Amino acid sequence: MAVAIRLSRGGAKKRPYYRIVVSDSRSPRDGKYLEQIGTYNPMLPKDSGERVKLDEDRARHWLSVGATPSDRVHRFLDAAGILERAPKNNPKKGEPGEAAKERAEEKAAKAAEAEEAAKAAEEEAQNAESAEAEAPAEEAAAEEAPAEEAAAEEAPAEEAAEEDKGE
Repeated sequence: MAVAIRLSRGGAKKRPYYRIVVSDSRSPRDGKYLEQIGTYNPMLPKDSGERVKLDEDRARHWLSVGATPSDRVHRFLDAAGILERAPKNNPKKGEPGEAAKERAEEKAAKAAEAEEAAKAAEEEAQNAESAEAEAPAEEAAAEEAPAEEAAAEEAPAEEAAEEDKGE
């Protein structure tokens, strides 16, 4: 008979509570078991001592007889220092899927295009500035003259307005 140490679910809907049981591996999950060796309450905080209760002597006995623990129970036994569990390594777990990779490539291509467009606009602005600097000084003086005339015309109008206020 193949013996397994596994969890048997109890508790209400959306409020799980598990028994750590030793049972025949062919029996149903919540069915008949040989012995209950502990409990697991996932609703309690991870640092709580009441979260996992385990009878270590009985667990050692069943392991010596050849019982095989489920993955979750194996983690509990490792935390209790009863049975060493080698950490698993899945390097592809954190890798994005194909669609996500395609989206990232499209986003990078759009960012590169936007960067090139910004550089081109900068170069055009620099070229326009250098073209203005090369323009003859006469044109610049001619542009400044009308501005000076307009300022001169505004000054007498302002003085007249001040005189009207003083009266």
